[in-house]
Amino acid sequence: MTKIDPRTEIKEFLRSRRARIAPERAGLPAHGGNRRVKGLRREEVALLAGISVDYYVRMERGSLAGASDGVLDAVASALHLDEAERDHLFHLARQSKAPGGPRRRRPASTVRPALRQVLDAITDAPAWICNGRYDVLATNHLARALFSPVLAGTRRPANTARFVYLDPEAARPFFVDYDRIARDVAAKLRMEAGRDPHDEELITLVGELSTRSELFRRRWASQDVRLHRSGLKRLHHPVVGRLDLDVESMELPTDPGLLLTVYTASTGTAAADGLALLASWAAGQEKTATEIQSPG
Repeated sequence: MTKIDPRTEIKEFLRSRRARIAPERAGLPAHGGNRRVKGLRREEVALLAGISVDYYVRMERGSLAGASDGVLDAVASALHLDEAERDHLFHLARQSKAPGGPRRRRPASTVRPALRQVLDAITDAPAWICNGRYDVLATNHLARALFSPVLAGTRRPANTARFVYLDPEAARPFFVDYDRIARDVAAKLRMEAGRDPHDEELITLVGELSTRSELFRRRWASQDVRLHRSGLKRLHHPVVGRLDLDVESMELPTDPGLLLTVYTASTGTAAADGLALLASWAAGQEKTATEIQSPG
């Protein structure tokens, strides 16, 4: 993959969302079972959005340059877009409004010392900072222990997307919900591509995953998008076993493109006991490493 073309992204995204909406779901008559298109017709989307058919056809051919926020909202409603899909449509539109598309400030590839101090101050929960490409840029000691399978390789920065798709023999037993994780990773990468299709490192990553993983190619082709949100992460750590952890993922306003993610467990749960065991194991690992590095 040499580039991510915004016009192609617009065409494929709108067509894929239109194809999944049955006329009955949109409140339209089905007119029998001999429809030649899957989902809604273009003219039906235009009708539901309150715009001309020609206007919507131009949009679906990849041109959102003149679309107002009101028109985009109307199309989003007609296609029953969820929050992530609506945001993605607006990102694609912003990329269309200037020749070559607007450029975002390049996402940080390093983490400021003050943020590393914040990570180190979080002593009872795994925490790390990643960017939208899933590069792992900074970790605290518990995150290094928790994600030791992800960080096991020598390539830096470690990348969770590469781990999920290119090392499935390790990733499948580590992520209890591997199929969901794989779907979400591809969807969040596509969301990132909508925000900044000119990110050369993202283009390289998507190209690598597309070349080397049939599963990624299928997930990428689905056109699904997803926001980074809080939730539950179920892991099976090779040392401490099953951990069901609450996840809070926060964007860092002063460092655009970076996300701080913290993993916690409620007091008294098996997961909390597992994190305590993980902390003990991590302390032992660090002590051993220190002793090996110390002369005499």
